[in-house]
Amino acid sequence: MSVITSRTSIRNYNANEQISIEELQEILSITTQAPSAWNLQHWHFTVFHSEEAKKQLLPIAYNQNQIVESSAVIAILGDLKANKNTDSVYEPLVEAGYMTSEIKETLAKQINGAYTDEGFARDAAFSNASLAAMQFMLTAKAKGFDTCAIGGFNKEQFVKEFNVSERYVPVMLITIGKAQKAAHKSNRLDLQQVSTWL
Repeated sequence: MSVITSRTSIRNYNANEQISIEELQEILSITTQAPSAWNLQHWHFTVFHSEEAKKQLLPIAYNQNQIVESSAVIAILGDLKANKNTDSVYEPLVEAGYMTSEIKETLAKQINGAYTDEGFARDAAFSNASLAAMQFMLTAKAKGFDTCAIGGFNKEQFVKEFNVSERYVPVMLITIGKAQKAAHKSNRLDLQQVSTWL
């Protein structure tokens, strides 16, 4: 609970603090344990770890200093064609005896039917990738790092600059590092304003 309640959006990082590739890989591995519809794991991560990569990203993120001051930046991408993961996800379960071939085929039919709707595919890409994004931020906090989710960046330019496949849609950027300055004070709406009880 302390991890959840202490997580804040940090925009000022100690530029001298580094995060290793191994630490990022561990955090991302735990991130992939996030839930997803049909377990299709609708996410892809573009990792900006080097100083050069972060500088290349900087103008695309409207020159926000946290991009280059942070230890790394993770771009969370949503998978518009997550139905293509069906065999990779379910075939090992069939081979291990956890699922029958008939159930796998039934699920595949449902999934591919849903993915004929481009609106559904886009909504699923955003909602499921966002689950991974929250998992990343909480895992980072548990490991002693601070983060900030960023929606303000030029998504079209991002796709062009980094040759992103049309399969993926940029959802958000997340900076990660050690805070130089505490987050500014904020409040939350009263529970009664954001809930309806039936």
